[in-house]
Amino acid sequence: MRELSKSKLLAFRQCPKRLWLEVHLPVSLEYSAATQARFQTGHEVGEIAKRLYAPKGNGIEIDRNGESYPSSFACSAKAIVGSVPVFEAGFKAGGAQVFADVLLPGRKAGKRVWHMVEVKSTSTVKPHHHDDAAIQACVARAAGVSLASIKVAYIDTSWVYPGGADYEGLLLEQDLTDEAFGRATEVKGWIAEAYAVVRKRKEPNVRTGAHCTEPYECAFLGHCQSQEPQAEYPVEWLPRVTTRLLKAHLANEGVDDLRHVPDDLLDERQRRVKTQTLSNRVYFNAASAAAELKAHKLPAYFLDFETISTAVPLWKGTRPYQPIPFQFSVHRLSRAGTLADTPFLDMSGKDPRRAIAEALLAACGDRGPVFVYSAGMESGRIKYLAECFPKLRQALLSINARIVDLRPVAERHYYHPIQCGKWGLKKVLPAVAPDLNHDDLDGVKDGSMAMDAYLKAIAPETSSDDKASIRDELLSYCRMDTYAMVRLWQFFTGRHDWQL
Repeated sequence: MRELSKSKLLAFRQCPKRLWLEVHLPVSLEYSAATQARFQTGHEVGEIAKRLYAPKGNGIEIDRNGESYPSSFACSAKAIVGSVPVFEAGFKAGGAQVFADVLLPGRKAGKRVWHMVEVKSTSTVKPHHHDDAAIQACVARAAGVSLASIKVAYIDTSWVYPGGADYEGLLLEQDLTDEAFGRATEVKGWIAEAYAVVRKRKEPNVRTGAHCTEPYECAFLGHCQSQEPQAEYPVEWLPRVTTRLLKAHLANEGVDDLRHVPDDLLDERQRRVKTQTLSNRVYFNAASAAAELKAHKLPAYFLDFETISTAVPLWKGTRPYQPIPFQFSVHRLSRAGTLADTPFLDMSGKDPRRAIAEALLAACGDRGPVFVYSAGMESGRIKYLAECFPKLRQALLSINARIVDLRPVAERHYYHPIQCGKWGLKKVLPAVAPDLNHDDLDGVKDGSMAMDAYLKAIAPETSSDDKASIRDELLSYCRMDTYAMVRLWQFFTGRHDWQL
């Protein structure tokens, strides 16, 4: 086999079994949508980094795809003889191979040296980035690169995009030179241990645990779980395990089933989940739920936003990873029980903030409760829009003052065993309104998919037919979320006589 890549060594650092499976059973890889989105974000940030580190456009990018892969190391060796920035330069030594995101030329004592920058799409330097830098430095130096420093570049989330494709300032850097250079012996030990794992005829016997999702969700999690007996009532269904005593008991006693968790270690909500799960019975305090909502008179509005949050800001005046609303759905329920929906969706690709703020004011009227589910998102976005547009501030904040969160009502008064300890809208809805199912929607089925669809819709190369299809999918998805809230309101208030 060829030399182990940095990603393989980092997989080994996360779990030896993961490394073995990546080498011997790659067909079992199952990347989640979140993982694929992370890959895409990393690519986008990497492209911006090339512009930032070679502003004159004189950098050399090494092609390491397809047939060019075997020659990429030779091309890299030639490139570092020069004096311009090099991207994706590859080096191999000591049984491992690495590719540097950025190599910047410099001089030290009259000789050519190189400064390496590893570009990350995170907002901080994570612990595993230190291992990453150590591997990069060790292999590059062993391959003969005159490496003077190594830094990790990461996203500055406080930076505000000035517009005009000017991304100077998007990245911050942390120097890890001394630490990375000092871990060469440690890295060589990882390489030796990783090869020992790869040479095993059978996959290592490692049970699933917290390491399966840290620092990244392992693509083999499903494979590994299929090899283990699964608890009938997993303790993972317990909500908000935060107390020291409960955490210690679960860890020290190896408890994996709700049946073996003492009630005296659980709070009221956790005991409810345990009791209703083991008895397979629904808990519903209908009178209390109806009483809590009785104070909120009709007409009522039901609001849901869809937002875009990118590492590389799209519009002037926005920040990296700032959630920007581009769509909403509002259902209005009149005193007579008449239901009407008002959608908003801006797919022009232009900054949608002003248009969505004005449309929201028109859609929500000036009185009546505005129901949401998990108020943090909707309330936060309205406050943000109020900050953006001072002339609309008072009117927007008046909407915020009318917000009523349905989630606490559900958490206090309702639990169905199929929720598995969760109270997200998509967990409660199948129990309360089984005729509504997000999986029945065409295309967009969740917020992450909505963001991906929106990005595709505003891309210049997307055809008008595709844009029309995406528009229908986005409208249907957001509309279902607000209609789902209408149905939850109906269920909790006991208005079963209304055909909503």
